[in-house]
Amino acid sequence: MRLRKRKRRLRKWVKVTGTILLLLLIGGGVYGSTVYKSFKNAVAAMHQPMEREKSEKRAEPVSLKEKDPFSVLMLGVDEREGDSGRSDTMIVLTVNPNNNSVKMLSIPRDTRTEIIGKGTEDKINHAYAFGGIPMALDTVENFLDIPIDYYIEVNMKGFTGMVDAVGGVTVNNDLDFTQDGYHFPKGELTLNGKKALSYTRMRKEDPRGDFGRQIRQRQIIEGVIKEGASFSSLTKFSDIFTVLGKNVKTNLTFDQMVAIQKGYKHVGTSIEQMEIEEEGTRIDNIYYGLVSEEEIQRVQMELKSELEIK
Repeated sequence: MRLRKRKRRLRKWVKVTGTILLLLLIGGGVYGSTVYKSFKNAVAAMHQPMEREKSEKRAEPVSLKEKDPFSVLMLGVDEREGDSGRSDTMIVLTVNPNNNSVKMLSIPRDTRTEIIGKGTEDKINHAYAFGGIPMALDTVENFLDIPIDYYIEVNMKGFTGMVDAVGGVTVNNDLDFTQDGYHFPKGELTLNGKKALSYTRMRKEDPRGDFGRQIRQRQIIEGVIKEGASFSSLTKFSDIFTVLGKNVKTNLTFDQMVAIQKGYKHVGTSIEQMEIEEEGTRIDNIYYGLVSEEEIQRVQMELKSELEIK
């Protein structure tokens, strides 16, 4: 098994961390105090602090003022009526300003691991369904053996409002398929919010499985950011912030976002995307992705090096 890596050049590292920090940069530069106040109000609505001050895997809390390396768990949650939801997308970002690097690890949803606080082994995305953000954080920390400092949770169904708020997104589809009654031919497609959600949900018809789905999810996120950066979308900042406030949760405070914008914006002229190689198997007739000890140790060592921890 091998760890596959790919590098992508990005203009701003906030294209990785998501629309939240990007809009902070754009808004502060174009609309000044008006957007500043609106965004601050949106962040107040998004903010959901954790009970813990820091990860148990850290001796001292991260200092953004000192430009410490830090990590973020990004969760794309598919919430449905009558269901607490599952974290269908789990992405860990490590940011190191000392070597100007960002690494992004996508964790396949079917990865079998210990669910911390539940006392069982199960699919890693079930941790959120069992215990919300706290259990998801603890489980990912245990799986990767690194501290998770911050989280950003996006309600993917509500994220359709963000797609509509920026006027739709354009993606380059490499697989002809049908999902939720929508047909998605190969080639360049312009999608509204509902179609974008269906586009990201498909995985059964994709020979790449969850990896293909993650590609489509990143396409939508990047499409939203590209459209959100345009001048025409900036005139809709009030609608965009409203959607963010309703569908994004994070333990990052407004002051911390400002500190990241000021101290880390030079980081990530290139990012390294990391993939975990798994072997699919069935246990009690349930599909799981199994990660070898050699593979997980390799991933852990790379992330620890990025965070400058042992």
